[in-house]
Amino acid sequence: MKCAPSGANGAVFGRLLTQRMANYLPSVGMEVHAELATRSKMFCRCPVAFGGEPNTRVCPICLGMPGTLPVPNKAAIEMVLKTALALNCKIAMTSIFHRKNYFYPDLPKGYQVSQYGDTNPLGYDGYLEIPNGSGGTKKVRIRRVHLEEDTGKLMHLPSGGSGVDYNRAGTPLMEIVTEFPPDISNPTEARDYLSQLRQILIYLGVCDGKMEEGSLRCEPNISVRVEGAEKYGTKTELKNLNSFRSVQLGVAFEVRRQIAELENGGKVLQETRGWNEQKEASYIMRLKEEENDYRYFPDPDLAPMVFEESMIEALRAGLPELPMAKGLRYQSELGLSEYDTGVLIADRPWSEFFEQAVALGGEPKTICNWMTGDFAKLLNEKSLAPGESKITPQHIVDLTKLVESGSVSGKMAKELFAESFQDGRLPSEIAKSKGASQISDVDEILAVVKKVLAENPEIVAKYKAGNTSVKGFLVGQIMKLSGGRANPGLAQKILGDELENM
Repeated sequence: MKCAPSGANGAVFGRLLTQRMANYLPSVGMEVHAELATRSKMFCRCPVAFGGEPNTRVCPICLGMPGTLPVPNKAAIEMVLKTALALNCKIAMTSIFHRKNYFYPDLPKGYQVSQYGDTNPLGYDGYLEIPNGSGGTKKVRIRRVHLEEDTGKLMHLPSGGSGVDYNRAGTPLMEIVTEFPPDISNPTEARDYLSQLRQILIYLGVCDGKMEEGSLRCEPNISVRVEGAEKYGTKTELKNLNSFRSVQLGVAFEVRRQIAELENGGKVLQETRGWNEQKEASYIMRLKEEENDYRYFPDPDLAPMVFEESMIEALRAGLPELPMAKGLRYQSELGLSEYDTGVLIADRPWSEFFEQAVALGGEPKTICNWMTGDFAKLLNEKSLAPGESKITPQHIVDLTKLVESGSVSGKMAKELFAESFQDGRLPSEIAKSKGASQISDVDEILAVVKKVLAENPEIVAKYKAGNTSVKGFLVGQIMKLSGGRANPGLAQKILGDELENM
């Protein structure tokens, strides 16, 4: 890390960590909030969207006006149940909403509708597996997956002071909390946990995972304790982390800050701290509340949720293949590398495109290379998703078959693909219309080679004199004379044979 706690000398701080870090054990609990991808809010029909004119997507219900009654969003409940099942949770077949009471300007009702208890949340007692760094996995236990409503958003006004935008208030919000004692013990595991969880949420279609827009928010709870101590240290909660990098850096900084505080004879306070991305350091926001400060009690306006086993099993049967299982299958069955697998499963539509191409007869590694190379480059240039372009899995397979059969060269294939991307025609159709097939006939290429040698006697003489590097020039002339259509490998072989026989 680049930053030390305020007032600490950087060099002394670094030596202190080198000497003392091994004596302390970090522990990281993870609280992740995911805004659900519903069309309307949790308890009213106001639309859900990012941005927009402040306070234009509000109504008496989400503003907490007296006399209004909430109606739960069924789609949001099903999304949380699907997530809980994907995270191997037990399902609360009867579950109720609670009121979490606290005063803050972004909370229009003076309380937040949430869920409370060990076995009342929609999902509890689950786990998520993350990579362990040595080819295996590590299990991170999940304490609960519950449903609540989001708050509004405080805004700094250009004229000074603050305002509140309630457009976000009432948006369905899912909270996923890891178990205590924590299973995550370092910044890298914290990052990997969030990465794996985000992929699962995107695959399930329950959250878009856009951390930069706040639809996925991670709040690590970090503590340190002396090695061998049974009691865990006082934790701090870290907010304002909007990327995987921020999560990793933020956890690392807090671990170092807390160790330095203890080593200097201080005391770690139970605080909520913010993360300053520019300074790569945390800062105090407020002292953290205790659980009993929220005075949870069942919401009298909302009836209990009661689920039937048939509904739960139907949701379980509809779960997609999850990212980690998909990745392991790509490696074991399709022979792809860990890197290629990671790129392909990063996005569900991307992996589905790949699988459709393989199902059409494409060779997995070749399809992967075209997707992660030329196709990804063209999509990025046009800011398009795979499904928004004119290229389909059939286009990729058609192209690879042309190269595999020797009908076109690699260079010609790139040109054909770029043209397919523009007008949507299959590469084979474009090649046929242009007569752009690769020349693989030995006699035809031999005629071109002899013509090039006859036209360049001085280059041939240099080659015969031992300057073999000029062979590249002759190959270039062959490709030029053939209009780029000569099979490069075959052209080089025939040229070599002719030079040796001269």
